[in-house]
Amino acid sequence: MRIDAYGSIGKIYNIGSPKKVSSAKKTEGAKDSYVISDEAKTFSAVRAAVAAAPDIREGRVSELKSAYENGTYNVSASDIADKLLEDD
Repeated sequence: MRIDAYGSIGKIYNIGSPKKVSSAKKTEGAKDSYVISDEAKTFSAVRAAVAAAPDIREGRVSELKSAYENGTYNVSASDIADKLLEDD
């Protein structure tokens, strides 16, 4: 492999000194516009609903906590094994 051909490669890909960019033309009275699709609106609403939902279900947590503290919280080994083997 030749490593001394950098000059040739630069000519092939037009790599060299930077070129000047002309300034963009200004348009008078032109305004940008956009349209939001129905799918995007639905996605935005769902995203807001998920963000508003609590991360922790306080009612369920307090129920399990009290069952654990009372010594009445029991989970069968069969249920644990089923959850471990479940395909999600």
